Amino acid sequence: MKLRILFLLLVLAIVHKVYSQNITISGYVYCASTGETLIGANIYDHELKRGTTSNSFGFYSFDLPTNDSAIIRISYTGYTTQTYNIFSAESINKDFKLSLGEQLDEVEITASSELPIEQSREMSLIKIPINQIQNLPAIGGESDIMKAMQLMPGVQSGSEGSNGLYVRGGSPDQNLILFDDVPLYYVNHLGGFVSIFNTDAIKSISLTKGGFPAHFGSRLSSVLDVRMKDGNTKETHGGIMFGLIASKAYIEGPIKKDTTSYLISYRRFLYDLITRPITKIVNDGTSVGYNFYDFNAKINHLINSKNRIYGSFYVGDDQIRSDFVEESGDDKEESKYLQRWGNLASAIRWNHLFNQKLFSNVTLSYTRYRFLTEDSNTSKSADFNTSHFSNFSSGINDLSFKIDFDYNLSTNYRMKFGLGSVYHAFKPGATHYRLTDLNIESIDTTYSNSKLYAWDHAFYQENIFKIGSKLKLNLGMRATLYRVKSKTFSSFEPRGLANYSMNETSSIKFSYAKMQQYVHLLTSLGSAMPIDLWVPATDKLPPSVSHQWALGYARSYKKGMYELSIEGYYKEVLNLITYKAGVSYLSNSNKWEDQVEKDGLGVSYGIEILFQKKLGKTTGWVGYSLSKTNRKFENINNGKPYAYRYDRRHDISMVINHKLDENINLSATWVYGTGNAFTMAVGKYFIIDNTHGGNIPAPVHIYEGKNTHRMRSFHKLDVGINFHKKRKRGERIWNLSIYNLYNRQNPYFYYYDTSSGFANSGSTNEVTYKTVIKQRSLFPFIPSISYSFRF
Repeated sequence: MKLRILFLLLVLAIVHKVYSQNITISGYVYCASTGETLIGANIYDHELKRGTTSNSFGFYSFDLPTNDSAIIRISYTGYTTQTYNIFSAESINKDFKLSLGEQLDEVEITASSELPIEQSREMSLIKIPINQIQNLPAIGGESDIMKAMQLMPGVQSGSEGSNGLYVRGGSPDQNLILFDDVPLYYVNHLGGFVSIFNTDAIKSISLTKGGFPAHFGSRLSSVLDVRMKDGNTKETHGGIMFGLIASKAYIEGPIKKDTTSYLISYRRFLYDLITRPITKIVNDGTSVGYNFYDFNAKINHLINSKNRIYGSFYVGDDQIRSDFVEESGDDKEESKYLQRWGNLASAIRWNHLFNQKLFSNVTLSYTRYRFLTEDSNTSKSADFNTSHFSNFSSGINDLSFKIDFDYNLSTNYRMKFGLGSVYHAFKPGATHYRLTDLNIESIDTTYSNSKLYAWDHAFYQENIFKIGSKLKLNLGMRATLYRVKSKTFSSFEPRGLANYSMNETSSIKFSYAKMQQYVHLLTSLGSAMPIDLWVPATDKLPPSVSHQWALGYARSYKKGMYELSIEGYYKEVLNLITYKAGVSYLSNSNKWEDQVEKDGLGVSYGIEILFQKKLGKTTGWVGYSLSKTNRKFENINNGKPYAYRYDRRHDISMVINHKLDENINLSATWVYGTGNAFTMAVGKYFIIDNTHGGNIPAPVHIYEGKNTHRMRSFHKLDVGINFHKKRKRGERIWNLSIYNLYNRQNPYFYYYDTSSGFANSGSTNEVTYKTVIKQRSLFPFIPSISYSFRF
C-alpha cells in the first residue's frame, strides 16, 4: 500500500504550476462535407512547439499564453490543413471544419497533416485509415480490417484465411475488441475467413499492442478500438456492393441538418439462397445452407453546445442448417440440424462539456455472445411414433456502465480518469436431451455447468505531461475489484510510457504495463467452427496476469514522407488455462473447472521493425518480426516449456498502394511466415487389436514432445485493382482481386496416411506397412470481382 501511495505522490509532485497565465482554446474538429467528428486531428503551434490532438469524440482543448499572438495549424490526414490566427486575452470556443483535399494535391496536403511518429507519446500503436484498407486486395471485394491488421509486425493470423489476431504471442481471447466502446467476444464469420466489421460503417480503427494507457484494461495482449461513423449531418449518402462473398448496403444522412443524423448498414452472405434449393434436389430431400449477416445502426444527436448523445446498435449471426424430409405413404421421417452463433451489442453514450478544460463521456452498454447447436429427428408410421431432440448452448452477457473524464489542466499537463462496472452472466454450457417414444418411457433431461455471475469494477487515472522540451510522459494506474462465487480478487496495475526526443526527427520510447484478465476462453482447436466457451476466473482458476516491457526507436524522414519504428518487447503471462488432453466442450462433466489445466506460464519476446512510405502516389510499408513464444503447464509435455501453436520465428509483410491515375489504383500484399508448430510422431509400433475379432495390427505412435516440429513456411501474394468512375448520381467502383497469385500450396493441416503391402521373406509373404505424412491445403489461386455504387 505504501508503494502505491508513493507512486501517486511522485506523479503529483512532478506536476507543478498547472495554472499559469494562459488562455484556453477548445472545441471540436469536423469534416466539413459530412459533419463527422475527426478523431486524432492535430492542433499544433509550430512557434511554441506544442499542441494536442482531438479525442475519440473530436473534442480538443489547448492552452496558449495570454496577450500573445499565435498561429495554430489544424490538420488531419487526407484533409486540407487550416491555419488560425489567435490574439486574445480571454479563452474562446472554436470549432474547425476541415475540407477533404483534392486528390491531385495529395502530397502537399498531407505533408504535415499527421503528427510525426517521433513526437507521438504512444508506442506499439497501429492506425490504418479506412480508405487505405478499402484499397487493399480483397476476396470478393470484401475489405477487412482484421486482415489489414495482420499485415503489421507483431500481429499474426494463426492459420491461413483466419481473422484471428495473435498479438505478441497472445491468443485471440487476450484481445479487448471494442465496437463504439462495447466489448465483443467473437468477431469472425465463415469459420474465421471474414470479420464482422463492415467497413462502410466504420470511421476509424486503432490497435494497441503494448504501452497500454490506464483507461484500457481487462485483457492481456492488445486493444482493438473500432469506431462507427456518426452519420452524415449535411446530406444523405449511401451505397451498395455485390461481391462473391457477401453483398451489402448502407445509408446515412441527417434527420435534422447539423443536429441529428443516422447510419444504417446491412451485409449478408447469399449462398444459402442458392445452395438450399439445389441441395434439396440433388440430395433427394436434404437441404443444406450456411449464411451470416451483420446489421449496424447509429443515431447521433446534438442537444446543445455542451451536450451530445449517441445510440449504437449491432447484431450479427452465423448459421449452418440442414433439413431432411422423406415421406412414403403413411411413413414420414424428418430431421433438422442447426448451429448458430453471434453477437449483439448496444450502447448509449452521453458527451458533456463542463467547461473548456473538462470533458466527460458516460456509456451504458449491453453485449451478448451465444453459441447454440440443435439436432432433432422425428419418425412416424402406423406402428410407431418416435422423436428425439438435443441441443447444446453456451454464452456470456454483459451489462456495463462507465464514466470517463478528460481534463486539460494546462499546456503541459493533462489528466484522464474514470471508473466503471460490468455485470457478467456466464453460461459455460448446457445440454438438453429429450426422447419421446410411444413404446417406452419418455426421457427429458438437462445436464449443465451452473450459471455464474460476476461483478467487475475498475478505476483508472492517467497523468500526461511534459518535462522540459524533450521528455513526454504518461504515468498512470488502474485498480480493479472482481467478485464471483463469494470470492473477491483485486489488482493494482501501474502503467508508464515515456518518449525522449533525441532531435527534431527521432526519439526513444519506453513502456511498461501490468494487465489482469478475469475471463478465460476455452476453445476446441481442432474445429473450424467457433466452439468458444467463455468462463470466469474463480477460486480454483485465478485471473491471468501479464507484465510487458517495450523499448523503441522512432524516426521520420523528408518531412514525414517516410517513417521508421523499431521496437523490442518482453512479455510474461501467468495463470493461463487450457483444456486437458482428450476433453472437449461436449464432455458431460458438470464441473468445467476440473476439465482444464491451470497455472500455465507464457513467455514471449521479440523485435519488430516497420518502415512506411506515407505520402505520394505510391504508399505502403514493409514489416518484419523476429519473435519467440513458449507455454508451460505442469501436466503437459512433462512440465517442460514448449512452443506455442502460433509461435512464429520470422514474419514479413510488404504492402504497396499505387495511384495510377485519377480513376485507377493498384495494390499488392506479400506475406511470409515461419510454419506453425505442431506435434508429429517420430516412430511407431504395432499392437494386436481383438476388439472386433481377428488379429488386426493397430499402430501406436511415439512422440518426443509437444509442438516439436514445424509446418512448411507460409507465403503468398495478393493483388488487386480498383476502377473508379464518376456517374451523374454517384460513383461506380469495380474491384478485381486475386488471392494467392502464384498458387502457393500452403499447409492448413497435416495428417498420416498408412498403406499396406506384401514383402517376400523366404517362402512366406509378410505384410508391410508404410506411413507418410501428407499436407492439406485449402486456398489456391482465387480470382474475384465485385461491383459497388456510392451516392
